[in-house]
Amino acid sequence: MNNTIFTFKDDSPKYKQIYEQFKLFIEQGNILANEQLPSIRQLADSLQVSRNTTLMAYVQLVAEGYIHGEGRKGYFANKLEPQLFREPLITHNKKQTESETPALIDFRAGAVDQTHFPLKIWRRIANQVLTLQESFLYGEPFGEMCLRDQIATYLLQSRGVQTDADAIIIGSSTQQMLIHLGKILRDDFQSIIVEDPGYDGAREAFQFHRFTLETLPVYETGADFLQLEQMASRLIYVTPSHHSPIGVSMSIQQRQTLIHWADKIHGYIIEDDYDSEFRYTQQPFPALASIDSARVIYLGNFSKSFLPGIRLSYMVLPQPLLNRYKHQFLHFESTTSLLSQLSMAKFMESGEWTRHVKRMRLVYKRKMQHLVSVLKKEFEQNIAIIGEQSGLYVLIKVHLDRSEEWLIQRASLYGVKVYPTLLYVVKNHSDKPIIKLGFSNLSCDDIQHGVKLLKKAWS
Repeated sequence: MNNTIFTFKDDSPKYKQIYEQFKLFIEQGNILANEQLPSIRQLADSLQVSRNTTLMAYVQLVAEGYIHGEGRKGYFANKLEPQLFREPLITHNKKQTESETPALIDFRAGAVDQTHFPLKIWRRIANQVLTLQESFLYGEPFGEMCLRDQIATYLLQSRGVQTDADAIIIGSSTQQMLIHLGKILRDDFQSIIVEDPGYDGAREAFQFHRFTLETLPVYETGADFLQLEQMASRLIYVTPSHHSPIGVSMSIQQRQTLIHWADKIHGYIIEDDYDSEFRYTQQPFPALASIDSARVIYLGNFSKSFLPGIRLSYMVLPQPLLNRYKHQFLHFESTTSLLSQLSMAKFMESGEWTRHVKRMRLVYKRKMQHLVSVLKKEFEQNIAIIGEQSGLYVLIKVHLDRSEEWLIQRASLYGVKVYPTLLYVVKNHSDKPIIKLGFSNLSCDDIQHGVKLLKKAWS
């Protein structure tokens, strides 16, 4: 690697560029057989990209046989026949080779159930919105008041959060809102506590503003709040209703402990309530913001529960931060679609949103139960299932002496796409590899077929 020069040349995804350059280095002999590659973290730091980006590049290289992982030792280049790469391989308009199995089942967690989406109703409402005069304007910088009114009503009914519509800010995504939030918090706070493992997109947003990160360990039984007293930060980011990614829910005792901590140090809790609608064993837990709205910044979105492409998120701010936020961003345009805001407002006002959530809770509950049942039948004691009480995915801890990368690669060879969890981890590593399986956009037949293929792949 010492003689290689790495540059980003175009607008294609960075993970793809990293993959292609490493592939070229190996084919041309710039990286020799059995030569060790930089670690995921080292490469991410040197290229100034996220570890998720470098992980995706390495996973692709492993899947295609250019490199291999050796447990905790790292990644190493495989031996190739150099004569095969003297001329570029032309792949356009050719059938897929036998070694490239197309993905038959994709256990992606970011999708929604397409068959139960209220397409006709949404299309009718969206068409009505296009006849409104306000649809031909730029819209309000902090979101349309009609949607903020509906969100305020919904939060009180479903999450126990009592707020005025004026305290709600509409944005395009949780990560975008965290970046804006970081701008107004950075002058008073230099560090923040994040969950470990935890949502990597939040860490990226905080690092964008150069916050120092302190990590709070989270286990299958919950977070270790005893460590809070030893930490210097007065800010904390948590996912209490459905921890990302472990899926554990914060108990009322833990919620009270966290609120007391924030009150005592005059800090703030950033509560990401990203998919609280989908809890299958009991009613959704009350939000932290319903206990103490003065110390909690509440985040919610419509991407997980309705449609990812709608790009609609919202944030509820305590009054001191609200005044600062509006002063900072008064002259900035809204980052989300005016048409989507107006359509969602009418969708909620007509009662369709409540009906949709109730319907999808039942749909996803059946899929979750089916996935768990098939996993237990096929794998028995060879896996442990994590987070089956709520959400749109489960984690499976695989009791094999194999790496996460190996499991993903083997699954892909059998036409199954599964997802990593290492990208969520800072220091709190698991003793066994953990794989993420989403189920929201799969039928029960797809789920069963996919699990059977995984059994073959990992046998």
